[in-house]
Amino acid sequence: MKKEIVAIVVGGGPAPGINGVVSAATIEAINEGKEVIGIVGGFKSLFAGDKKSVIPLSIGDVSRIHTTGGSILRTSRETAETAKAHFSTLIATLKALKARYLITIGGDGTAYMARWIEKESRGKLSVVHVPKTIDNDLYLPGGRSSFGFHTARHWGVEIIKNLMEDARTTGRWFFISTMGRSSGHLALGIGKAAGVTITLIPEEFNDDKLRFQKVADVLEGSIVKRLSHGRDHGVAILAEGISAKFDEADLESCESIERDELGRIRLSEIPLGRIFKDIVMKSLSGRGIKTAVVHKNIGYELRAAAPVPYDIEYTRDLGYGAVRFLLNGGTGAMITLDEGRLRPVSFVEMADPATGKTKVRLVDVRSEAYEVGRKYMIRLEKEDFEPGVVEALAKTARMSVADFKKRFEYLVR
Repeated sequence: MKKEIVAIVVGGGPAPGINGVVSAATIEAINEGKEVIGIVGGFKSLFAGDKKSVIPLSIGDVSRIHTTGGSILRTSRETAETAKAHFSTLIATLKALKARYLITIGGDGTAYMARWIEKESRGKLSVVHVPKTIDNDLYLPGGRSSFGFHTARHWGVEIIKNLMEDARTTGRWFFISTMGRSSGHLALGIGKAAGVTITLIPEEFNDDKLRFQKVADVLEGSIVKRLSHGRDHGVAILAEGISAKFDEADLESCESIERDELGRIRLSEIPLGRIFKDIVMKSLSGRGIKTAVVHKNIGYELRAAAPVPYDIEYTRDLGYGAVRFLLNGGTGAMITLDEGRLRPVSFVEMADPATGKTKVRLVDVRSEAYEVGRKYMIRLEKEDFEPGVVEALAKTARMSVADFKKRFEYLVR
């Protein structure tokens, strides 16, 4: 009797731990008498009907890959137009491969694709999704982090620690942008753990159309406050999702905007650090204040890193859980780990009723977790504008008290 086939496909950007899911899922499926195939190249291969991209997976192939970064099956994204135009090819390809079960590994876009496939297969294909993203913006039960986040934060902190020492040694500032399309979890996580001077995330800005000047003023205020404390250096982290708050026309006025395969602005390609370096340095130098600022982006350095032990263990749990869910008759759900137990979350529960898209988890700026990060930042606060305090800051900024308050006090209202 021919064995039932479990197919595994990876979508979206890389995240540390993908290979751990592939490894655990493959081993468990084979131990339960199933055949496992991996689709190399992600959904792009399925949309192209490329059966040559399919490889058999054995226990020997995967038994030691759980400690490695990247993805042995690679990964890809496709545009919404391609998905619509070639979805029938994707379904036909899975049918031709005689897949009985499908495990998808990815973020919100891949989760949406998994729901679509499960619906259109009409019970002939059981589908489970394993959530991944270093952005940590997937809505998981119990506030659990998505896999890859802890590793990305770890290596982000290691990079930032070196830059903080460089800043102290050379007497300069670093403006560093990090990944995080919709939320500031990664930026805040790195900033809190490394102890940077200031971290800015999109969730703290409620403006309908955020102005460049407002963000620049927050950064300049931080520099002035540090100077008033006798410190000429610092590190600011900016979550790339802040760019989504700006009006596209404003962005296009200073940058050539690139878009990804889904037609979304490549936020990681927008040099936030450089934009605000130019604005802030021009403002400071106009008042005779000399400050060196270096801009840098980190993100791609974190996505394919070898996972830390937390993510190794976590992804093995998820890979195992995905197979157990399928073989127990489950379909149409995302597998999660909640209070030490593997729990499926249905595709219906994952979706935002208003948009149909996968729910996104933002940083709760009213939470104590955010409060801790905010309390340890050096930035202008309400008390800095009180008599007896504001005079020293205005002197450092080489402004009158009235001009200083007019320029910066709106930030703390």
